[in-house]
Amino acid sequence: MSDIRCIGIGTGGGDAPGLNAVIRAATKAAIIKYGWKVIGIPDGFDGLIWPEKAFELTQKDVSGILPRGGTILGTTNRGDPFHYKTVENGKEVSRDISSQIIANAAKLGIDAIITIGGDGSQKIGYELFQRGMKIVGVPKTIDNDLSATQVTFGFDTALHTVTDAIDKIHTTAASHHRVMVVEVMGRDCGWIALEAGIAGGAHVILIPEIPFTIDHVCRYIAEREKGGKHFTIVVVAEGVKLPPELKENRRVSSIGNLIGNAIAVGSKKEVRISVLGHIQRGGTPTPFDRILATRFGVAAVDLIAAGGFGMMVALHGDSIISVDVAHAIGHLKSVDPRGELVSAARAIGIGFGDN
Repeated sequence: MSDIRCIGIGTGGGDAPGLNAVIRAATKAAIIKYGWKVIGIPDGFDGLIWPEKAFELTQKDVSGILPRGGTILGTTNRGDPFHYKTVENGKEVSRDISSQIIANAAKLGIDAIITIGGDGSQKIGYELFQRGMKIVGVPKTIDNDLSATQVTFGFDTALHTVTDAIDKIHTTAASHHRVMVVEVMGRDCGWIALEAGIAGGAHVILIPEIPFTIDHVCRYIAEREKGGKHFTIVVVAEGVKLPPELKENRRVSSIGNLIGNAIAVGSKKEVRISVLGHIQRGGTPTPFDRILATRFGVAAVDLIAAGGFGMMVALHGDSIISVDVAHAIGHLKSVDPRGELVSAARAIGIGFGDN
């Protein structure tokens, strides 16, 4: 028999479409299936520094939030209670306030916490678990780079957003005979660039996992010109490894602008750059993401009821399973340069700037 009476829910890291769907599902399952009280923790673990900001979540509170992007709880990607930064005597200092976090959760009557976040948030959750806090994780990132789960919610919505943008850019690129560079998110891994690039009919895709040169990209553009194709769409992940000649300017401008300007010089073509930025994080989650997020939320509540602390829910095949958070963190799921998806892209003529 579970001794859980009250759970907390918090969201950390960058926002992603589907966060509210997880909050809704976990809240409803906790109340309807188990009769538990649910506490919303604002702004990730930062919300436990000031426990008076926490509030009860009822079924009424989560009504209507399924199609909403963002998170009703707020989030932060700087909230680390083990390295909490404050200014003392005019200097920034870092302190470990994890014991305060744990004590405040206990004061609120919280027996266990669902932490919804990416690799960084899950690492913090795991460290708190090692200190005695009952934690269950839900994986979240639009980058789809967490190795423990087949897919993360938010990724499908981001793909739709980026693909739609590439579709729209196609028409203006063709009309003006331009090279269009589209910078997308993907700090460490190129899943968004690769899959949206394929779906949107991009001609060149540049990702962190495949080194490239501007000369190779320009040569590809020249070959298209010879074949009567007078426009080219280049999709660039923000985390690409820049060629040596561009590295010193990395902090001067966006990656898209650096690469776009270099292509303009090398190809003698008119180039325009679009940096999609946080547009990719916003908007209504797709049905796929709503369903996956709902399944994750319910599974997280069931995991708490089963005493599966220090675990994280994950999608494997058609099933939602639980994995040890210790095995889930610190291992990003990168694009395989020799994998089927990259091979399929090459087979239809997409260039990666490497030959």
